[in-house]
Amino acid sequence: MKNIRFVLVGTTHPGNIGAAARAMKTMGLSNLHLVQPKHYPSAEATARASGADDVLASAQVHDSLAEAIADCQHVYGMSARLRHLPVPVVNPREAITHIQQLPDTSEIAIVFGREHSGLSNEELDRCQYLINIPANPDYSSLNLAAAVQVLAYEIKMSFDPSITVGRIGEDREAIDAGDLEHLYSHFEQTLTTIGFLDPENPRNLMRRLRRLYNRADLDRNELQILHGILRAAETGGQDK
Repeated sequence: MKNIRFVLVGTTHPGNIGAAARAMKTMGLSNLHLVQPKHYPSAEATARASGADDVLASAQVHDSLAEAIADCQHVYGMSARLRHLPVPVVNPREAITHIQQLPDTSEIAIVFGREHSGLSNEELDRCQYLINIPANPDYSSLNLAAAVQVLAYEIKMSFDPSITVGRIGEDREAIDAGDLEHLYSHFEQTLTTIGFLDPENPRNLMRRLRRLYNRADLDRNELQILHGILRAAETGGQDK
């Protein structure tokens, strides 16, 4: 992923540069190149980056697109308009699938054009592929940072789709099969005590409860809560 650079050409609004940096950082990308930005550095860019200051600080500024992609072996140009050019057109997912097949040492550029006019034909001539984001044909114009986010997301999902699952402020302590058996015994005892379970005709109640809590992936805290509820039920709510 570090070999994939996002190149913004002729960006007019500095806020879009900051927003693009933020979009990149959220997806684990940091290789940002700017070609003749109208206003940069800019306090507005920093403000819109919302913490992606490191991406802005490491951004390289170039006088031309040729300079920005000089050491790249593969160049993809972004365009909302499909033009009559002898350039293969792919959607973002197809483009990233192609990038995945390239050698790990490849330097890759994804080039984004100006907010109002995109990339010129001369700039597109420097690209081997044209990436087009499928959109509403009656309203297909995407904000620059939004287009950057789409590509950054596809890259993240292709190269590192893992997500971190956890509970904020809480450590989960695992329980074992013995803990569950103790819980089921407590359920059977309590349900019998309060008259909800008839030991002579239990039907499938306990089996269904087992299935329910086996699916629940209980942790130690949750197990203790359930035991507390059962004790309170046995004593009429006095044991809390």
